[in-house]
Amino acid sequence: MSDTSKKQSFLHGTMLLAISTALVKLIGAFYSIPLKHIIGDDGFSYYSTAYEIYTLLLMISTAGLPVAMSRMISQASSLGHYRQVRKIYTVSRTIFLSLGLLGALLMTVFCKQLANFQEQPDAWAAIGTLGPCCFLICLMSTYRGFFQGQSNMKPTSVSQVLEALCKLIVGLGAAVLLIMYTTVAAFPAAGAIFGVTMSCLVSCFYLNYCFRKAYKDLPVSNEDVSSGGDIAKGLLAIAIPITIGSAGLQILTVLETKIYMGQLLHTMTQQSADVQKGIYNFTQKIFNMPCAFITPITISAIPAITAQLTKKEFSAAKATEESAARVTALISAPCAVGLAVLAGPVTGLLGGYTGQRHLLATDLMAVLGICILFNATVLLTNAIMQAHGHVNLPVINMFIGGIVKLVAVFILTGNPEIGILGTPIGSLLCYVCITILNLITMAKVLPDAPRIVRNMLRAILAAVIMGVVVFGVYYAIEAFLPPISRIISCGVPLGVGVVVYLFAAIKLRAITRDDCLLLPKGQKIANLLHL
Repeated sequence: MSDTSKKQSFLHGTMLLAISTALVKLIGAFYSIPLKHIIGDDGFSYYSTAYEIYTLLLMISTAGLPVAMSRMISQASSLGHYRQVRKIYTVSRTIFLSLGLLGALLMTVFCKQLANFQEQPDAWAAIGTLGPCCFLICLMSTYRGFFQGQSNMKPTSVSQVLEALCKLIVGLGAAVLLIMYTTVAAFPAAGAIFGVTMSCLVSCFYLNYCFRKAYKDLPVSNEDVSSGGDIAKGLLAIAIPITIGSAGLQILTVLETKIYMGQLLHTMTQQSADVQKGIYNFTQKIFNMPCAFITPITISAIPAITAQLTKKEFSAAKATEESAARVTALISAPCAVGLAVLAGPVTGLLGGYTGQRHLLATDLMAVLGICILFNATVLLTNAIMQAHGHVNLPVINMFIGGIVKLVAVFILTGNPEIGILGTPIGSLLCYVCITILNLITMAKVLPDAPRIVRNMLRAILAAVIMGVVVFGVYYAIEAFLPPISRIISCGVPLGVGVVVYLFAAIKLRAITRDDCLLLPKGQKIANLLHL
């Protein structure tokens, strides 16, 4: 970041990304909900299968490199070594684009083979259409890593909103047109995926515009820079363990899909299995909405903590970590409790499910709701260890959790009485296992480990209080009022829950005055909340 640019605090950057994430998720809801109704549960399962394979290749291409790039740029920027910043970017871009080209070719050329491997032959068109995104996302990641390394979250935030809008307009439009003019089941899902590809292209143009201006404004410095080979080694030393962990878990996710689809096909037809997978994938979309709000915290935390550690400001680094824990719990705890308690009305309202499909969606959503809190804790603790340079340890813990998940999914989904419900149960066991391992590991390897659980407890308690009230309100409506619209039966408990949670969180002081002061207009927020 240039000397004339205003440094964004950790929570300022987090808030900026959180606001954009809120817009993205709102737009995403307007995309996923009608999309499911347009292409059906089976079409939605083809769409999701393409995304699973794409995410695997994406993890291999970009999971560790943006973290490594932002860490190295953060270190160089904090020391005023802007010539080194330029060299890091150049080397990173070469590595990113090479991996992106390889991933794009693999998805495009071998789309039918990949679909058959996933036990969903009709997903081939969606997989092939999504292939070019691997290259485009890698290009976008070079820009985002550059900005995030200097704690400048604005370009990332705006580009995410542009992506979501483009995906909404192009994706839904293409899906509707293909539903009208083709009878091939694979094509409408591919049309929806085409919107994703176009959205990445639009985002690339915007990020390139921002990058050229920011790169030109970097101050001039005359320090000696590392060679390209040394920078590449440094990047890969950080990125490879993170990539192995992230890609390893995604490989396990791909294998998980193959396992539970194979188990389901022992007891039902291909179409029935596709429908159940589509219902599960839709509940996963709802699960991913609150989880996405945790990512801005980790994106902002890594460069902030790295810069503080580089300057040997250890107490400030710990304070940032504990602040991140409080904000993480403040977001994830009410979402976890709320979705678990209101699983039925939420899936009924958003998915339009009735009968047996609604019962299945309710059970799946209730388990995934509980997963949110543990998944958020995993993301946070991974980021803290990565910022401290312990990039290998989270990988080991995530791999152990992934194995637990696969074994649980194989055993549970093989039982006809449990079926596909065994998949989110396996996810819950996985996240609980990784959470416990990460907390134990941090206590052992960090000299002054942040008190993660202690800083999350107050928000969790506030969420539990909210959950009890919401449960009572919903079942009072169901028991004493005549059948009413799903919007009211879902919206009234939700509105009451928001009020109760805010009141409980303030009274229990789930967020501190210092946290508020790091936010834009923090003084006014703190005074308003009487902190």
